[in-house]
Amino acid sequence: MPRFFNNAGPTVPADHYAIDPLSRIDWEDLQALIEQKRYFVLHAPRQTGKTTTLLAMMETINAQGRYACAYANIEAAQAARGNEEKGIPAVCDALVNSIQLYLKDDHLSRWYDDRRKDISPQNLLTQVLQHWAQHAGCPTVLFLDEVDALVGDTLISLLRQIRAGYPQRPDAFPQSIVLCGVRDVRDYRLHQEGAQVITGGSAFNIKAESLRMGNFTEAECQTLWQQHTDETGQAFDPTIFQELWEDTHGQPWLVNALGYELTWRFKPARDRSRPLSLEDYRAAREALIQSRATHLDQLADKLREPRVCRVISELLASGEEGLEQLPLDDLEYVHDLGLIEVRPRVRISNRIYREVIPRELTWTTQVRIPNQETVWYLTPVHCLDVPRLMRAFQQFFREHADSWMERFDYKEAGPQLLMQAFLQRIVNGGGRISREYGLGRKRTDLFIEWPTDPVKGFHGPMQRIVIELKLQRGALEGVISQGLAQTASYASQVGADEAHLVIFNRDPGVTWEERIWETERTVEGRCIRVWGA
Repeated sequence: MPRFFNNAGPTVPADHYAIDPLSRIDWEDLQALIEQKRYFVLHAPRQTGKTTTLLAMMETINAQGRYACAYANIEAAQAARGNEEKGIPAVCDALVNSIQLYLKDDHLSRWYDDRRKDISPQNLLTQVLQHWAQHAGCPTVLFLDEVDALVGDTLISLLRQIRAGYPQRPDAFPQSIVLCGVRDVRDYRLHQEGAQVITGGSAFNIKAESLRMGNFTEAECQTLWQQHTDETGQAFDPTIFQELWEDTHGQPWLVNALGYELTWRFKPARDRSRPLSLEDYRAAREALIQSRATHLDQLADKLREPRVCRVISELLASGEEGLEQLPLDDLEYVHDLGLIEVRPRVRISNRIYREVIPRELTWTTQVRIPNQETVWYLTPVHCLDVPRLMRAFQQFFREHADSWMERFDYKEAGPQLLMQAFLQRIVNGGGRISREYGLGRKRTDLFIEWPTDPVKGFHGPMQRIVIELKLQRGALEGVISQGLAQTASYASQVGADEAHLVIFNRDPGVTWEERIWETERTVEGRCIRVWGA
């Protein structure tokens, strides 16, 4: 069976195209931490290759022969929630099973079967790790994965039992323990009945380091995809790679999922003599977004968390001032989840997330907005009649804005989200929208590409439209002046045929008669229609 792009579970180099997992971490520093008998945290967003990397680390350490290293996924204990009477035994079950599986250690398994019922959950994990360390024949190293899936007393007990055994390392406790998960230990939220929320750091103050595993580099993205060409002979249009980087910024699951979508789910590509074009890639990208795959569903689920909502709402509203008021912990938390980048500036992590987030936030709105049949807005030559579309949105916004935006958790970005929901259903009839959020410039840029030849589709002539959305803050003429310059610049950048500027007035003291208007302005020889809403 030939290798393929892996979009589910740990990567197996014999089956999947792969980047060396040890190249994705500072392996020298990590080994030094183990040598120094340190306990530390390795965290990364979901589906970035943590498990693949941890398994490779374990295999390498065991091959060196100096330590007995085991990897254990303890996510199953999540079902116990805060019940440590059930949660800690579930953790120990997973741990003992893993040690037996990876190290062939039957001695610990027999001891555990005999003793587990006689030891209280409050001491069970300490006893298991102590017995393993004392009888392994060499110092032990433990990778505990999905630690942050645990909650409440189960998580508190686990952290405190590890901390209790820490002074006995390495003779009677593991030389090194690595806690792995999506979040740093500082973001573990531990709830105890009758007590305020405390953070994981206070229950695990023996942490020496917190290491974050990053995404693929741009070069690694191309190297991974080049493996497909090397093994099958199927060539990619070189222009795909810049798009791949902008779409993913190296997020490993996205890089692999796009590769799988393009080279396998796109059935014409199974003919390996067929070179793959940029339009093939863009169609695969849209298919992946519309599939609402598990990874993207998990992303949508995170958007409902209050801490995430606060940060993403400000980004969608392009409100730099609002971000400055947010707690640093919230920004770091959302960064740990992989939803945003913080350098060189705060922004949503990649272009696919910028597409998925507004679609997910407005999904129910999209399907419930009336009068969105695409045919209503088409000219006889199959172009979008954008002025007619904009006037229809103005009327819809006037009639429904207050009631519809009350349904959004992301109220600050409500006007922009509502406009995107309105457009999305129409463009889904044959075009596509790209989005940019101009943090600090108080704007959202929408770029619509619409094929004017239904037969040739995206391989034929295109109508290109820029729509810039701005909230009115300050005097109207100043907002228009700034918006016109930004709209003209963006339209020139993407080669748009027409450009529109929409200004939302959120002042409740302004009547709808004053809010709804349209005009035309010319900037650098380009005609721009300006709309009030």
